[in-house]
Amino acid sequence: MPPTTAPPVGARIRQARLARGTSLRALAREVGVSASLVSQIETGKSQPSVSTLYAITMALGISVESLFDAGESAAASPLAAPGTVPHALAVFAADPGRRIGPLVTPGEREVLELDSGVVWERLGHIPGTHVDFLLVTYRPGGSSSGSGGLMRHSGTEYGHLNSGELILTLGFDEYTLRPGDAVCFESTTPHRYRNDGDVPAIGTWFVFSDT
Repeated sequence: MPPTTAPPVGARIRQARLARGTSLRALAREVGVSASLVSQIETGKSQPSVSTLYAITMALGISVESLFDAGESAAASPLAAPGTVPHALAVFAADPGRRIGPLVTPGEREVLELDSGVVWERLGHIPGTHVDFLLVTYRPGGSSSGSGGLMRHSGTEYGHLNSGELILTLGFDEYTLRPGDAVCFESTTPHRYRNDGDVPAIGTWFVFSDT
C-alpha cells in the first residue's frame, strides 16, 4: 500500500489565512516572501520549504500539525469542486481529533512533500497534544531553507539520524550528524538543516510546540 498523501498544504494555508482575515499580500510581507510565492503555495503550484512553512504557520497562529489534520471545514475548501471531496480529504475528514496509532505501518503514514528536497512522514498523533512526530528525509542537496537562510520557531525539537549525513547550523555553530547521532535544542535558536551528501539523510524528529 503506498503512503497516504496529506491534504493539500496550500488549501489549508489559504483556509487559515481567510479565517484570520489576512490578505495574501499582508501574509507575504509578514513572512518575508513575495505575494506571488504565497499565491503559488496556496494554489498548489509550489510547495513551501520547511523554513517558509514554519514562518507561515507562525504568522497565521496555527500549528504545523494542523496542516496534516483535515476537519470537516477542509472538505468545504473553495479549491474543491462543489459537492465533491478530494480522496485524501475524505480519508481524514471524519474525525479531526482522531488518534493516529497506536500502530502506524509504513503504508498508513501521511506524507508531506516540501520544497528543497524535504519529505515529512507523520508517525503518530494523540489528540490534545502539540507535537510533530515525524520521519524526516532530506534528499541529496536538500535543505530546510531554499534561500539558505536560518529559521526559528516556537517550541523545542529532538532528532535522531538513522542514515546518511546531515549538516545542522545552529546559531553560529555547525554540526555534522552521522547515523546514531542525536540533537536537541530550543527551536527559537536560528537553525538550518542541509544534506551535502549523495544519499538521503533520514531521521526521526519530535518537535514540541508551545501552543
